[in-house]
Amino acid sequence: MKFRLDTFTLLLLGAIVLASFLPVTGQAADLLATTGTIAVALLFFFHGAALSRQQIIDGATHWRLHILITALTFVFFPLAVLPINGLSNLVPEWMPRDLGLGFLYLGVLPSAVSSSIAYTAMARGNVPAAICSAAASNVFGMMLTPFLLLLLVSTSGTGEFAVAEALKDIVLQLLLPFAVGHAFRPMLGGFLSRNESLMARYDQCVIWIIVYSAFSHSVVSGLWQNLPLQAVVLTILLCFGLLGLFMLVAMTMVRKLGFSLEDEAAVVFCGSKKSLASGLPMAKVLFSGHPGFGMIVLPIMCYNQIQVIVGAILAQKYRAKIDRASAAHASE
Repeated sequence: MKFRLDTFTLLLLGAIVLASFLPVTGQAADLLATTGTIAVALLFFFHGAALSRQQIIDGATHWRLHILITALTFVFFPLAVLPINGLSNLVPEWMPRDLGLGFLYLGVLPSAVSSSIAYTAMARGNVPAAICSAAASNVFGMMLTPFLLLLLVSTSGTGEFAVAEALKDIVLQLLLPFAVGHAFRPMLGGFLSRNESLMARYDQCVIWIIVYSAFSHSVVSGLWQNLPLQAVVLTILLCFGLLGLFMLVAMTMVRKLGFSLEDEAAVVFCGSKKSLASGLPMAKVLFSGHPGFGMIVLPIMCYNQIQVIVGAILAQKYRAKIDRASAAHASE
């Protein structure tokens, strides 16, 4: 079985390389940052217009499954990254402080919507439950993420976090556009549903702008001088470890609770994934102007690429297993 990097992954890597050799500076950097702020607000406006209330309401009766996914995403994952952040005090040459903050941020992010649903569908899992949980995770994540991050930062003593300013920016740049977009859903919902590929490309363009702008700022601030190679290697290994741990925890808990194999696929994919599409725009708001921004978003960028590759392998294994179970049931 052959796997290759998709076009968007290559474009993100290209943005990092371009920022490393040709970082945007001065007035051009300010203009790009302003463009990114406007683009993020439009991004959440479009998400608000595209999201149906029924997506949150549907499947809510399967409350045990949704509680489990929510607990994995917003309770167990944040607790799991606390010891990782603690390494910044013990071995700062392996875990710089901003990188440790990045792992805290990774821990409080919502689940990835598109890949969670896509892999659940590929695995022939419980797609309605995946849609409900992933959508609800992202809606509530806009409110939960900054509060959980504040709680983890306070618990771990990782510097200062301007919560009042961050919450104001979250409301003005994310929640308000999202709410306005949802109000315009009767006018825009049909267009957005017919042009999902166009919206996906817009999402990718916004992420590319954020990555290039953020890494340019970080490179100018000395990112590669302050980020040792061993820290990059450790980040990759820890991301593999976190993904494997939460997939294993999800499988174990689902089986103990007696859920079906289809439910298991939904919980494994929704409960172990973290959203790059929501994570980078929110990071731009929460850590605006932070000199270590590139280091902060490094864990979510690594984790995202790893979850894409591992998810593709696991989805095919679930599909084969569920198909075998369905065939055995039909022959009875």
